[in-house]
This record gives sequence, C-alpha cells and structure tokens, in this order.
Amino acid sequence: MAKGKKLLKGSWLKHEIEQLKKLFPHISTKEVADKLGRAVKSVQAKASKLGLRRTKKYLKSLGRK
Repeated sequence: MAKGKKLLKGSWLKHEIEQLKKLFPHISTKEVADKLGRAVKSVQAKASKLGLRRTKKYLKSLGRK
C-alpha cells in the first residue's frame, strides 16, 4: 500500500464489493487489499463470507493444482 494511504474500516460499500468480486479470483489477497485500501484480514473475511474462490489458472500459477 502506498505510504500515507489510510486503511478503511467498517462497512463495505457496494463498489468495493464489486471490485472485490472482480479482483479476488485473479490476484493475491495482499494486492486486492492494497487496491481497496483495506486490511488483508478484512479482504480475506469478506471474500470468505461472499464465497469467493480463486480461479484454477491463478492457483496453477502458484504451483497448486
């Protein structure tokens, strides 16, 4: 995350959830958190609550099947 950028706390806005749904399957949780200005744990929790999963292509790029 860029220096001086404040992390958001609290409720997720509709556009943040849309971005999360778009980004989460394809990039790391840290990258998503940085783009949204949220904590990594917050992104993990929201993605889990929404039932979001990584794409097979992304997992394969990490060396997973």
